[in-house]
Amino acid sequence: MITSGAVSGAVVTGMGVVAPTGIGVEEHWQAVLAGKSGIGRITRFDPSPYPVRLAGEVRDFDAAQRVPSRLVPQTDHWTHMAFVAADTALADTGVDLATLPEYEMAVVTASSSGGTAFGQREMQQLYRNGPSWVGAYQSIAWFYAATTGQISIRHGMRGPCGVLCAEQAGGLDAIGHARRMVADECRLVVTGGTDASLCPYGLITQMSVGKVSTVDDADRAYLPFDSAASGYLPGEGGAILVVEPAGVLGDREAYGAVLGYAAGFDPPPDSARPRVLRRVVERALADARVAPSDVDVVFADAAGTVDDDADEARAINEVFGPRRVLVTAPKTLTGRLYGGGAPLDVVTALLAMRDGVVPHTVGPKTLAPGCEDLDVVVEQPRERPVSVALVLSRGYGGFTAAMVLGRPDDHRIHWRKGS
Repeated sequence: MITSGAVSGAVVTGMGVVAPTGIGVEEHWQAVLAGKSGIGRITRFDPSPYPVRLAGEVRDFDAAQRVPSRLVPQTDHWTHMAFVAADTALADTGVDLATLPEYEMAVVTASSSGGTAFGQREMQQLYRNGPSWVGAYQSIAWFYAATTGQISIRHGMRGPCGVLCAEQAGGLDAIGHARRMVADECRLVVTGGTDASLCPYGLITQMSVGKVSTVDDADRAYLPFDSAASGYLPGEGGAILVVEPAGVLGDREAYGAVLGYAAGFDPPPDSARPRVLRRVVERALADARVAPSDVDVVFADAAGTVDDDADEARAINEVFGPRRVLVTAPKTLTGRLYGGGAPLDVVTALLAMRDGVVPHTVGPKTLAPGCEDLDVVVEQPRERPVSVALVLSRGYGGFTAAMVLGRPDDHRIHWRKGS
């Protein structure tokens, strides 16, 4: 099944990042351009008993210094990061929220894991000490919708709110839903997502999928499209964006527009039916009313497994032609962030558009069979104008999404320029 949204005029006016590459949009962007990795040995717990010991952690994040004190014990680390990213994104817009009707402001985020660290801690209290030791906030802090609810309460946003749970693809689904919402009476939508499942329970859950790399060398563990690909590494964090209708900006600036979006669902693995990525890309391009030749760069899903990489390479080549479009995957610097990964790719793509530079993919050296015809940007960024970017995302279980970003031909919109 494939869906798309036939709406237009949705622009991104604010962005906030909390990621292994940095806290803040510009810190993240400079790390990406420099190829500065956020991958390292897991420090949130002792990973030595586990075959996976590497991940992308957000360093130097102190919730007590960044989140209101009453909210810290009520919420999980993934929500703490979303609070900070949302505050940054809203400030970035230049909008005075007090001037907007509360029922015309909405929140829709993505989540893959919920508050697993909070949940594990409380469950340990339960089986070690009994029910009276379990905190009252357990019932909400580990819930998938906790971040959406907490952001909406914090900022007085009482419009239609929701959460999308589609693993890695959910981040694009959330932004695609936000695009529809601003076309249907919402004045402003906070969207995107974060995830944080770097606790023993969360790690075991991710390992059960069978696609997480067990290589213990941070430089060689996550190599999408490479002949030595061994899986991906997990990570935490993500990005929160603010989407508004283009017609309300006035003199304010926008990073770019959400031109097109489509989502699909792969058939079961034992089915003879083809996987849907190619058709999802084609539907997203059609929704955006752009041709494959208009796309300057593809931000790949980059699963890091032989079969998934070959499937993505085949879809890209079938749509664009061999080596006809630049392909990049900056997520090798962060690991796969699940609900936060695609929103972070959207931020990175919009910054590439702003500054006219395509970031490189750190890690891959020799393209694997089936991937040789991709023009993967490696070794260093490539300077070139970026007017249209395509972001791809796939999640465990078959979730698949594609989003087209660009600059609509509207002289009234003030675009943020690179430095």
